[in-house]
Amino acid sequence: MFDHFLWSVVIVPPLAVIVVRLLADRLPPGPAAAVVAWSAVTVAATSTINLLLLSAHALAQVPAIGRLFGWSAAVVARDTAGVEWVPWLSLALLTGGLTSVAWRWRRQRRVLALVPPDGPGGLVMLPDDAPRAFAVPGDPGHVVVTTGMRGLLTDDQFEALLAHENAHLAEHHHRLARAAELAVAAHPALWWVGKHVDYLIERAADERAAAHLGNRRTLAHAIGVAALAGAGSPFAAALHAAVPGGVVPRRVALLLRPRPQVAPAVFVLLPVLVALSSVIWTGEATLDLIQLMTAAWR
Repeated sequence: MFDHFLWSVVIVPPLAVIVVRLLADRLPPGPAAAVVAWSAVTVAATSTINLLLLSAHALAQVPAIGRLFGWSAAVVARDTAGVEWVPWLSLALLTGGLTSVAWRWRRQRRVLALVPPDGPGGLVMLPDDAPRAFAVPGDPGHVVVTTGMRGLLTDDQFEALLAHENAHLAEHHHRLARAAELAVAAHPALWWVGKHVDYLIERAADERAAAHLGNRRTLAHAIGVAALAGAGSPFAAALHAAVPGGVVPRRVALLLRPRPQVAPAVFVLLPVLVALSSVIWTGEATLDLIQLMTAAWR
């Protein structure tokens, strides 16, 4: 089972990072965000399943457990002879990963609970000098803008900002962001992929808002002003407002150009194929463990 550990846990996550990096700004951001996010979730899930299988292998080779359930612990132990550390390392990694996912899940729930999901919908102006603007998912979702942010923007820039945040709501971007965050919690090697999902989400909202407004330059100016003014706001960042930090100059530069050309849509299959390879190897790992335990019971 060591080869399954090597492929699904060690090789595939960094490979996913490389593929996503090669595709940066070469695909339509909306479809790319969805494909990259769910590919990351698939890679994280298969990696976790492989760790679970190897953790079961570690426990199955304990003599006391073998006697309790009636199988030969020695037969199980021989399967990983020479790499005895792998099952026990997998058990430690599985424990850490599941703990991290549970913590991130609870944190996400706390952030979303800050504003009730059944709020008023539409635009909510918040009397606050701190410059903030963010979309709050819900039914209906709504956009919150502080008076501090509104005072920094011209009317056209304010309309552009609203178009950007409403694009997040219309595309349900918070779901992709949450899924990617949980994938990163399960496997930290996917950190760059998670950051790129955030970037693609912002780019997708930019392009949808620009198409709605018919003015890419005004949107670029609004994003620049909002990002500079709202930098350092943890609440806004947690809800994926238009303040993504270092990627802002890149987004603004793309908006100040004509609509960028993209690679053929078939390239979006690359992260899918990477994730699918991990699924196949995980299936083989499951069959291998079943065959091993069957042999150990004889």
